[in-house]
Amino acid sequence: MFFKSTVPGRLTRQSVMFSFLSLAACINMFALFSVCTFLLWNGLPAISWEFLTQPPAKAMTEGGIWPCIVGTALLSLGALAVSFPLSVASAVYLHEYAGRSRFAQYIRLGVNNLAGVPSIVFGLFGMSFFVIHCGLGISLLSGILTLAVLTLPVIIGTAEEALRQVPTTYREASLALGATQIQTIARVVLPAALPGMLTGAILGLARAAGETAAIMFTAAVFFTKKDVDSLFSPVMALSNHMYVLATSGTEIVKTMPLQYGTALVLIALVLGMNLLAILIRDRLQNKKW
Repeated sequence: MFFKSTVPGRLTRQSVMFSFLSLAACINMFALFSVCTFLLWNGLPAISWEFLTQPPAKAMTEGGIWPCIVGTALLSLGALAVSFPLSVASAVYLHEYAGRSRFAQYIRLGVNNLAGVPSIVFGLFGMSFFVIHCGLGISLLSGILTLAVLTLPVIIGTAEEALRQVPTTYREASLALGATQIQTIARVVLPAALPGMLTGAILGLARAAGETAAIMFTAAVFFTKKDVDSLFSPVMALSNHMYVLATSGTEIVKTMPLQYGTALVLIALVLGMNLLAILIRDRLQNKKW
C-alpha cells in the first residue's frame, strides 16, 4: 500500500522537475539565439574582405582587424601549448602518485580556488611578475604565460577527471605484464584519457581567446604598425580591440559597426578553434588503442 501511494507522487515530482529543467534549457537556448542574432544583424554588414585582411586605419574608424585576428590566435594557441602539458603532468601526479594524501588535497584546494579567481587578478599578476619582474615587457610572451596560468585550473580539473574514468583494470593488466608504472601511464593510461583531457583543452582555449583583462596589462596594445615578428613584440587582440573601440575610441558611435563586426569575428574564431579541437578529440576517441 505504501509503495502504491508514493508512486504517483514521485511521478508528479519527476514531471515537475523535468518541466523545470526543460524550461531552463529553453531559456538558455533563447538567450544564446538572441545574442547570436543580434551580433549577426549588426555585425554582418561590416564583414568584408578588407575588414578581415587589412589593419585599422584613420584613428581606428576604418580599415580592418587582421592584426587583431593574428594576435588572438597566437595568444590562444600559445597559451594552450604551454598550459596543456603542465596541466596533464599535474593531473598525472595528483591522480597516479599523490592519491589522497594531505599534500594532494592542498593542491586540489588551490587549483579549485584559482579556477574562481577573476581574470583581472591574473592580469595584474602577469603585469607584476612577467612584465616587470621578469623583464619581458608588454609582449606576446607575457600574454601567453599569463593566459597559460589562467587556464591551468580548468585543464587540470578536467584532466584529472579523465584519468579517473580510465578503468583500473587497464593499469593492473599493464603492470601484470611487466610494465613499469611510468610505461603504464605513458602507453596505456594517457592514450585512454587523452580524449577527455582535450575537453578541458577546448574549454581553456575558448576562455583564453575571449579574455580581455588578462592581456590588456601584459600583451595587448591600442595599435601597432608592426607585424608580430617575435615573442617580445606587443600584439593587438580582438577582445581588447572591442574594448578600446567601445570605451576609448575617438568616434565611438561611428565605430559601432566595427565593434559588432569584431565581436562576430571573435565568436567565429573561437567556434572554429573549438570545432578543430573537437574533431581531433573525436578522432582520438574513435581510435582503437
